Amino acid sequence: MLAGITLLAIAIPLNIGYAQIAGLPATAGLYALVVPAVLYALTVSSRQLVASPDAAAAALVASSLGGLAVAGHQDYITLALAQALIGGVLFLACSFFKLGFLANFLSKPILVGFVGGLALDILVSQAAKMLGVKIDSGGEFVEKLTGLVTGLPGVNIWSVLIAAGALVVLLVGRRIAAAVPWALIVLIIGTIVVVLGDAEKAGVSVLGPVDAGPPTLTWPVIEWGQWAALIPSAIALTVVTMGEGLLVSRSYGEKRGYPTRPNRDLFAFGVANLGAGISGGFTVGSSTSRTAAMDQAGSRTQLPTLITALGTLLLLIFGTALLEHIPSPAIGAIVAVAVVPLLGIPDFVRLWRLDRFEFVIGAVCFLGALLIGPIAGIVIAFVLAVINVTRRAANPPIDTLAADGDPDHSLLEAAPVGSPTVPGVVVVRLAAPLFFANSTSFEQAVERAAREAGARHVVLDMEAVTDVDVTGAESWEAVQASLTGRGTDLALSRVRPGIRDRLQHLGLMDGVRVFDTNREAIMALRTDAAEEHRG
Repeated sequence: MLAGITLLAIAIPLNIGYAQIAGLPATAGLYALVVPAVLYALTVSSRQLVASPDAAAAALVASSLGGLAVAGHQDYITLALAQALIGGVLFLACSFFKLGFLANFLSKPILVGFVGGLALDILVSQAAKMLGVKIDSGGEFVEKLTGLVTGLPGVNIWSVLIAAGALVVLLVGRRIAAAVPWALIVLIIGTIVVVLGDAEKAGVSVLGPVDAGPPTLTWPVIEWGQWAALIPSAIALTVVTMGEGLLVSRSYGEKRGYPTRPNRDLFAFGVANLGAGISGGFTVGSSTSRTAAMDQAGSRTQLPTLITALGTLLLLIFGTALLEHIPSPAIGAIVAVAVVPLLGIPDFVRLWRLDRFEFVIGAVCFLGALLIGPIAGIVIAFVLAVINVTRRAANPPIDTLAADGDPDHSLLEAAPVGSPTVPGVVVVRLAAPLFFANSTSFEQAVERAAREAGARHVVLDMEAVTDVDVTGAESWEAVQASLTGRGTDLALSRVRPGIRDRLQHLGLMDGVRVFDTNREAIMALRTDAAEEHRG
């Protein structure tokens, strides 16, 4: 219950800020903490993962809806509701068809780059709030950055002082007592300063009136064409939440020793977003920072989410007047502090040190999300994911194996290229499924091994081959034909039961001998090779 109070103190200021990022009224962020949160908590398998609008989702909502309606207008709010509903349906479909594996296509570099680009875009908007500079928060990154720079001569000193004080409290307070809800304290102190100092007359922007009352059930009424226009952005939001949410859910499940069910978690995200769409919220994703805070607070259930829902509902009914004078610079400081870690600077440094190609993937996603737009950034991310997977799959390890002289061993170590395993016999191991991306490499490697070793018998170690597609089967047939043409036969060892059936179905087992182990194959074929040599 104490963790629930902590979560309430964290969630209210952040959700107000994220609603502003999305171009929606503060109530949209608060409504997302009520009905969607309750539905999620009652259906999710994870005991700790917190679901809520987050910075990346808010930025995606703003960028995708900005070209369809004016931020803050009723049409814009209606589109946000429809977008959440489409996302809910997509999550439910992914759960029903067990498509959680799609999240695996968003590798670490892709997620770091994509979220980092969105984070920098958000920071520019929050910097403008902290400086009291007016910019078009729904514009492109370059437009916002230009507006910020050109607006610097008109900086509001009161806004700067409030933001600076908020940043000091947030950053220093976190070091002194991390468990204290410093964001809520900043909002309270900032509001007192604004009211007592009459800072609004000095040009400090405030949150403004917030509608009182609980969320009410509604349904977005828009044209069919508008529904269709929202599908790409809803897909992007779904994919990002899947990629991050399922990973965080699994990691905390492993950390705390309880099972998680990815498809059930997708179902929970689905009903949560449907709840957001019919109750005035906006797209709900996963919150890594709040999940970490709950873990540190000792929470091991979804009870804090339910307590937060109750507390938010009470605030909406009885306390919205307290929100009216919250200074925008303080909200900007809170969101900026929350978003800075999402830039992923340590992750980029680590990628540069470990794998330059992975670093390039992350950097391209970063720039794509920042300069081209989040939707295009998602497309770029998937294209890069496919390129990365194909690049790795196209050049799998294909080794010539060497006998070690120990009759008890079946696994043989890799030998120098061109060496036979034993005189007259060469064992080749393909450490991957055989499919279109690596079929050419397979064909060239086997023919080269047979030719340079001068072997009469080629044995394919099939232990790591879990599948063969039609293109791979054609390469297999080409290898067989080439080997037969030079008087070399093909044998197999360590064939998995499932792949044996597949090979028979493809017609690749005719006249091919199969051995249980590499050692058995070598002993049988070495004798044949010796007899052929004497003959």
